Amino acid sequence: MPNRPFGLDNGVTNYGDKEFARYLRRSFAKSMGYTDKALDKPIVGICYTESGFNNCHRHFPEMLEAVKRGVLAEGALPIVFPVISLGEVFLSPTSLVYRNLMAMTVEEMIRAQPMDSVVLMGGCDKTVPALLMGAASAGKPAALVVAGPILTGRHRGERVGACTDCRRFWANYRAGTIDEAEINQVEGRLAVTAGTCAVMGTASTMALLAETLGMMLPGTAAIPAVHADRLRASEETGALAARMAISGGPLPDKLITRQSVENALRVLLAVSGSTNAVIHLTAIAGRLGIEIDLDRFNRLSDETPVLVDLKPVGSGYMEDFHAAGGLDGVLRAIPGKLNGECIDVTGAPLAERLARPPEDPIDTSVIRPAEMPISPVGGLIALSGTLAPSGAILKRAAATPALLEHEGRAVVFSSLEDLANRIDDPELDVTPDDILVLQNAGPRSPSGMPEAGYLPIPKKLARQGVKDMVRISDARMSGTAFGTVVLHVTPEADLGGPLALVRDGDRIRLSASQKRIDLLVPPDELARRQPAAPAGQAAAERGYARLYRESVLPATQGCDFDFLTWQGPSRTKSGR
Repeated sequence: MPNRPFGLDNGVTNYGDKEFARYLRRSFAKSMGYTDKALDKPIVGICYTESGFNNCHRHFPEMLEAVKRGVLAEGALPIVFPVISLGEVFLSPTSLVYRNLMAMTVEEMIRAQPMDSVVLMGGCDKTVPALLMGAASAGKPAALVVAGPILTGRHRGERVGACTDCRRFWANYRAGTIDEAEINQVEGRLAVTAGTCAVMGTASTMALLAETLGMMLPGTAAIPAVHADRLRASEETGALAARMAISGGPLPDKLITRQSVENALRVLLAVSGSTNAVIHLTAIAGRLGIEIDLDRFNRLSDETPVLVDLKPVGSGYMEDFHAAGGLDGVLRAIPGKLNGECIDVTGAPLAERLARPPEDPIDTSVIRPAEMPISPVGGLIALSGTLAPSGAILKRAAATPALLEHEGRAVVFSSLEDLANRIDDPELDVTPDDILVLQNAGPRSPSGMPEAGYLPIPKKLARQGVKDMVRISDARMSGTAFGTVVLHVTPEADLGGPLALVRDGDRIRLSASQKRIDLLVPPDELARRQPAAPAGQAAAERGYARLYRESVLPATQGCDFDFLTWQGPSRTKSGR
């Protein structure tokens, strides 16, 4: 057993009498039927995120039992505790607003309660970053196990899955190529099992990055939710957490390092993952004082090929990716670009993992070798320029190639409400060569940086067959979406950034090759507009909404709260 306080002796409640506090704690614990033998064991906390408002986690009760089996088999005591759960489509205004709140509850409950290690159970988009942010700050041994992706459904002979296909069918419905009866039919065929989205969306991207960071058992990120291996991974994670409880490590700050974060960025680029992952990885790293430099990110992107043929940039689904070799297949394709000394939760270095022969051959039709990539350069890039002085993100692998170098006339929507009211107006002055601009949808806006950057194609253009246009905003985009979409423009409009000064008819130039997004308006004209720019929204009067608005950092700093990062309140809010 550990040569230190462990189990129920961790962090006893302060009554001014430590022995009385220990006696009282054990007395109350015995009211739950525990024996002295059980209460003398190291404790593995299980951070549990099942919720009736989170469809992705509906199989968690079965996974929980598997985690407990693993903990008990290694001689520790599993104790479950609930935290906030974030079901992506069930939260208003958006799940990102509540990611930091969840991270705070995770951190404080890990720190406050008597546990020696913790199993983090998550999956749906924002739960994984929230769990990792909280665990990194709490500083106790932690291991993550994720929900896993759903299996695909079928529609009229076609394999379909949430949520790239959701958007494709909805675009077809808006364009009038399918009717209401069919869209209602499709609605019940896109998400047919428990688990997270079936494509390389935010949930799957974050699972892969978490495994790359070392916070998960190797080989477990992509196992489908309903596969028996998902339960075996849960049991093995519980067993590992019990061993970590006894040994005292490794701690998150030994796993999440500058080198492992760079490995995670490499994987993000190689799988052409979700743009949201840039925000989340920045926030996770920021909890340990690690900054992500966008110029460095671009250099990595220019030398890291896209290797994975999955939707939304390819044709496959996550179940195909898992069967093809999963993350192991990606890592083995780019070993020379990775920092091999980084360790994982088992204590083993990445180089040791890659030195072992793979359990099965890699299916190169899904995970390409580096010499035969989907694209010779990474899937995402950062942009800068007069429209985004502090940065923006573009998923170039999901863009229309002809639009990656484009100049057009701005068609501006001042808010989500303005967008909803006018986008389908037959009188809207818009052509396929124009650039759609959405303002006031950033982190501090009332909409809470929604996944609204994927602006709908105006209905009158969609019915002419237009599939894509350049779209620009300070909002986010679902990892399952596609198109030539510039996101996370910083400074955001709410803070008076150049995005707030764009007017209908202004010329904007996008150059992916130059990694620039520029507003082609003379500086003196922008200065003239500045006093007339709409003021930021009034601060919320109370509660979490007020805390969020007053404390949230820009997208380029991960949208964490300024007082939660490693530097604390002294961290500069660049972009503000």
